[in-house]
Amino acid sequence: MAVASKKIPAPDLVEIRTALLSVSDKSGIVEFASALAARGVRLLSTGGTHKALTEAGLQVTDVSAVTGFPEIMDGRVKTLHPKVHGGLLAIRDDEEHQAAMREHGIDSIDLAVINLYPFEDVRAAGGDYPTTVENIDIGGPAMIRAAAKNHAYVAVATDPEDYGAITEALEAGNGTLPYALRQQLAARAYARTAAYDAAISGWFAEALAIENPRHLTLGGTLRQEMRYGENPHQSAAFYVTGDKRPGVANAVQHQGKQLSYNNINDTDAAFELVAEFSPDISPACAIIKHANPCGVARAETLLEAYRRALSCDNQSAFGGIVALNQTLDSQTASEIVKLFTEVIIAPDADEEAKAIIAAKKNLRLLTTGGLPDPRAKGLNFKTVAGGFLVQGRDTAMIDEIELKVVTERAPSERELEDLKMAFAIAKHVKSNAIVYVKDGQTAGIGAGQMSRIDSARIAALKAEDAAQAAGWPEPMTRGSAVASEAFFPFADGLLSAVAAGATAVIQPGGSIRDQEVIDAANANGVAMVFTGTRTFRH
Repeated sequence: MAVASKKIPAPDLVEIRTALLSVSDKSGIVEFASALAARGVRLLSTGGTHKALTEAGLQVTDVSAVTGFPEIMDGRVKTLHPKVHGGLLAIRDDEEHQAAMREHGIDSIDLAVINLYPFEDVRAAGGDYPTTVENIDIGGPAMIRAAAKNHAYVAVATDPEDYGAITEALEAGNGTLPYALRQQLAARAYARTAAYDAAISGWFAEALAIENPRHLTLGGTLRQEMRYGENPHQSAAFYVTGDKRPGVANAVQHQGKQLSYNNINDTDAAFELVAEFSPDISPACAIIKHANPCGVARAETLLEAYRRALSCDNQSAFGGIVALNQTLDSQTASEIVKLFTEVIIAPDADEEAKAIIAAKKNLRLLTTGGLPDPRAKGLNFKTVAGGFLVQGRDTAMIDEIELKVVTERAPSERELEDLKMAFAIAKHVKSNAIVYVKDGQTAGIGAGQMSRIDSARIAALKAEDAAQAAGWPEPMTRGSAVASEAFFPFADGLLSAVAAGATAVIQPGGSIRDQEVIDAANANGVAMVFTGTRTFRH
């Protein structure tokens, strides 16, 4: 049953007389507490925060002196007390609440400055089970929620970024804080505790291998407000979850303006794709436009990998994203800057390369410190009306799949290597996807078509355009390997690839017309292997 409100109006201004400070992240706390003390605010504190403030020369009352009860159980119990929560929750203009405060010796607390045990950091660092559990804060969220609920009379700060606004408001209000600010702080406080609880419940689901928990919550911290989203009439923001997976969310941006919504989406797609290719085997480059690859290549050097990737579709690469699987060097940087590029992302960049990129003020350079593991489990989300869909990240790896040769001719060693590369790339191409690869580089890519045969035709046309632009005698699809990320429903798609010059095919199989497709391959002397694994990407 809902609890009825007494409908007591909130005052516009509340004078801050007493502040409770209990923080895990102590950045800026001494300066903030000093500003409060200078205004005559009484300071209450606990544990490590109390020690930090007293060592700074501030007059601070320990919470145990207020409660009359010491910290016990290794600090697990210290603020869970009526004299703390009564001071936070009391409605100052309610006579019954005031009478209870007088009867039980409870003093008002007007400002709660609380941030939480670093659960997210401990989880991200791979803490063991007991350590991670010990970093679940109990008293902190309880005080934050109490103060936020009673924002009519209490202000709550959960982040050092709040300190400046509170200090300025106190100065402007002669020691008072306005209701509008208290409301904003309360909203931030509940968002913070929600994100904290989401991280905890997510960790439990992961630790206990619960694939589909009864309740699933998402939490993130605002990294960037954007001018607009996918289109100028859409609002947008970028939130980070604390996941330490190398990528755009954890990258260092060395220069250039803020990344846009589309920049972030495309850069993530590019880096996840290039991570399919181990830097220990060979340099690799992926060039992305609108979340689809327009060229991918491996080579002996990073420079050659970039040139080969670019040659697949240098027209679409204009204004695209370049992702590299090794440290960006000066030679490669010099080549990339010849074409307008939005973003370069790589594990690292040498100083000479950074200097070359710096001459292009609108080109962003991101370094990540490593590559994301394509085998690592994770979740992907997609919103629908009234809910959202959740699925595991596509971790299908060709070297972990048993390939089945279904044609009279088996692929040659060279064809097999190109088939494997085409499979890895097709995972990252919007369905329906067709990818031609020859000698370690894409020859043509067909993406996002309603018909698979249309994707095959578009990829072949792209290859013809590339050959004409480069002055090659024939398109690279001649003698290529081709991947389809889902089965061919009819033989026409395969025959289109054969007409483009493909000599080997990799596909999942599983169509009721598989034999028809196999017969067409045999009739044309084409080798074909089945993976049994579909890699749709919508």
